[in-house]
Amino acid sequence: MQVKVGIVRGGAVGLTAGAALLAAMLSGCAESSTDGEDQSGSSPKAAASAGTTAAGAVSGGTIGAAGSACELPVSFDIAEDWKTKGIDAEAETSKASKGSDGDLSGDLADAFLRQGPVTAACEIDAKPAGNIGFLRVWTGKPGDGDARTALREFVAAEDNVSGEKYHSFRTADGAAGVEVEYLYTSKLLEETKKETALAVGTPDGPVVLHLGGMDTEEHEEMRPAYELAKRTLRVR
Repeated sequence: MQVKVGIVRGGAVGLTAGAALLAAMLSGCAESSTDGEDQSGSSPKAAASAGTTAAGAVSGGTIGAAGSACELPVSFDIAEDWKTKGIDAEAETSKASKGSDGDLSGDLADAFLRQGPVTAACEIDAKPAGNIGFLRVWTGKPGDGDARTALREFVAAEDNVSGEKYHSFRTADGAAGVEVEYLYTSKLLEETKKETALAVGTPDGPVVLHLGGMDTEEHEEMRPAYELAKRTLRVR
């Protein structure tokens, strides 16, 4: 389990109630149904595959622009049935700091909501589409460094990572971006899984998109949604 920065790997242990709730919000291990079926009777895996074609994930709309579920310095398509929620890190930290543990809860909230030079801004949940995991958007500020530096610092802040492979790419509107694939090892669970992230620079600061998942299998099943976001990514 990682409690230093970023995302809690499998639940909150030894945290205050307020911090535990915040950890649940940012947990990559969202609850799945106990019988493996949704309300329609179809399996989660079938639901996930329903929104995927040979060409990749089916678009469920675009986010990033003013008035969308998440207003961001970039825009991109999200996969069909994935659920989007904006994150106001400043408000969450302020609310936590007013809890029973005061500054301690505020510090924990800040640790969960910030990773390296960027702050959590948007969470796109795969559970409605049948997978356990999230595509998350993290944003920085002007002067927080170029895309490659921001991405390296983001990965370094996660801890327990290995096998990083960086490469460059171009967004849909021709902006330069950097992508990384790497392995994350949970010391608590003694398991290793794949993770992927990319970063682009914008006039408002660097933006990082990160795809985790409960395990490597879930990561790979969600990969088409990540590729859709990457393929349609534009700097606003």
